[in-house]
Amino acid sequence: MNLGLDRFWINRHQALLLIIDVQEKLVPAMDRALVTSVVDTIQLLQQGAELLGLPLVVTEQYPPGLGHTVPELAGAETSRVIAKTSFGCCGEAAFVDHLKVLSRNQVIVAGMEAHVCVYQTVLGLLERGFEVHLVRDAVGSRRATDMTAGLENAARAGAVLTTAETVLFQLLRDSKAPEFKAVSALVKARR
Repeated sequence: MNLGLDRFWINRHQALLLIIDVQEKLVPAMDRALVTSVVDTIQLLQQGAELLGLPLVVTEQYPPGLGHTVPELAGAETSRVIAKTSFGCCGEAAFVDHLKVLSRNQVIVAGMEAHVCVYQTVLGLLERGFEVHLVRDAVGSRRATDMTAGLENAARAGAVLTTAETVLFQLLRDSKAPEFKAVSALVKARR
């Protein structure tokens, strides 16, 4: 019996990690504690994705004005970094083309700001038929009310709201997975 739960599962062979606009000049506008928590959580996801062989895509909103991805996510530089001017990533042809090349149907979403670029990206991905897993502890906005609105609207639109640890253990599925000990160590080391 299928209860319509398929979209809640993440498959490591169908998923990719998308980090949206965690940039040098955007981060200082945010609450410092929130930024620290979000960046730490994105690092956890990034390291887990690397261990599990997931593709990583990073976007930067107008880098001449907002700078590049923060140094704490330096490993993201080895991924495909796509500059954009459209708030939603799907408004950038290079992004859409890259997703086609990756041929994955699930997108794990993290980044900034939850109510602007993240939200518009979620809508664009859903419109294109992707299953979207929005990692609530890996997104931020300058104001709490904006972040709440972005998350709630994304969920109503069809995104699955989740957390970083939930994502990693769903990707593993079993403690017998060869990467279990390494991923478990990352989770235990988390602040």
